[in-house]
Amino acid sequence: MTVPHPLSALVGRHRALALALERDFPEADAETLADTLEGVSDLPELLMRVLRSRAADLSLAEALRHRMETMRARLERLESRAEQKRSLVTTALQEAGLRKLVAPEFTAYLRPSPSKLIVVDDSLIPAEFWVEQRPRLDRQQVLAALKLGREIPGAVLANPEPTLSIRSL
Repeated sequence: MTVPHPLSALVGRHRALALALERDFPEADAETLADTLEGVSDLPELLMRVLRSRAADLSLAEALRHRMETMRARLERLESRAEQKRSLVTTALQEAGLRKLVAPEFTAYLRPSPSKLIVVDDSLIPAEFWVEQRPRLDRQQVLAALKLGREIPGAVLANPEPTLSIRSL
């Protein structure tokens, strides 16, 4: 994976500094070279700032997720309340024998609704009314089999890429 443009110059400079230190001080141990490189390169500090910014983004995303769940629940309550009101008016109109309400901003009227299907026993319904589903690949099962060493035509395991593990206090 190539580092994005703003960091690529710093990564290149960091690599060049590391090579120069190794070349100029061949007798220095790895820890001394790493400490020296840390003192002359801005890259580690910049990467730490990027990770702090990532943590802030994750916090904002979590807050937004919570807010969206709250708003979703509110939406469901509003929709439910609106449906209850519609049902209330429908029942009242039926019981009162009214067919129509006319107001300046709307007209509401009772009309017959289309017939609704109720399946009593689906095992009795003839085959002509059933739709076959296309098979779907169980990716987890294929992955597990490949990890166990089984060869599966058309599928292979990708080489693992390094991943960044971040522990917070």
